[in-house]
Amino acid sequence: MPLTAGPYSAAVTEPVIVADVVRSDFVEGHHRGSVVVTNPDGSVEWSAGVVDRPMFPRSSNKPMQALGMLRHGLDLDGELLALAGASHSGEQFHLDGVRRILAGVGLDESALRTPPQYPVEDHVRDAWVRAGHGPERITMNCSGKHAAMIATCVANGWPIHDPAQETSPDGVWGDDDYRSPRHPLQQAIRTAVEDSAGEKVAYVAVDGCGAPILAISLAGLARSFGLFAAAAEGTLERRIADAFRQYPEYASGSKRDEAELIRAVPGLFGKVGAESVYAVGLADGRGIALKIEDGSARARAVVMAAVLKKLGVEHEVIGKQLHAPLLGGGVQVGSVRPHSATFA
Repeated sequence: MPLTAGPYSAAVTEPVIVADVVRSDFVEGHHRGSVVVTNPDGSVEWSAGVVDRPMFPRSSNKPMQALGMLRHGLDLDGELLALAGASHSGEQFHLDGVRRILAGVGLDESALRTPPQYPVEDHVRDAWVRAGHGPERITMNCSGKHAAMIATCVANGWPIHDPAQETSPDGVWGDDDYRSPRHPLQQAIRTAVEDSAGEKVAYVAVDGCGAPILAISLAGLARSFGLFAAAAEGTLERRIADAFRQYPEYASGSKRDEAELIRAVPGLFGKVGAESVYAVGLADGRGIALKIEDGSARARAVVMAAVLKKLGVEHEVIGKQLHAPLLGGGVQVGSVRPHSATFA
């Protein structure tokens, strides 16, 4: 179903209301954000809010980061490739997979430079704590990506980490650290991000896991996902998209909404990021990217479901994700739902 709104305009200078918070039929608040749909040729089909200015895709960048690694000798496929692009929940199969990636290059989890954290999913974290564990590097949700980064360095003979070169006052790692934006690994990843987005990186910062995060536009992010989703058989982009499609639980978690959506819609490929960023590619080459301005995750799946519905993509999972329940007294009394005027 074609969309009726035109392409984005430079006149749009701020996010718009994308979701309403409705309790007992009373609208008690809103979530503002920006969202864009790109055509298979990368042009903008529809947008709301600000989609042409630099933003941080956060972990939605991970498929493009994986592309940079595959281009430079990373030898992963299937569930381990999905894990290389994951923000995982810290379930046992995730931790086992990280160890498998590192063991493949003769290393163990002590090589990881992720900050020690608890598993990101509440139920997994609770089980982890009940078992007597504390925060660890391997349970940080980006440990699969970091393990793949280390494996890529080993494949190329690049340095991984020099303990004598710790961070400078501006938080930038020493040049021999695989997390440094000056490291050849990160330079290769930057090239892959720019190639996929069809635009230059506008800004480089330090992400939550310590690796560089590269600013592109929301439209560039959507363009990347459309490219991956419709990539030809045998390409590296298709290899990554297929890994996510076949093993969505490795790319996220067993009970995560994005895994549920990937399983439900044939050909769909998607990845969430911190600060409520979400990007999806469809098999026909269209890309979708959104960011909720306040960073609230509760509106993220709701807005993505609204865009998919507007595009004519139908599935009962999309219908379910159109509303995030609000509870009162232990029962549902309302929901976070799409703002009708934005998605009319």
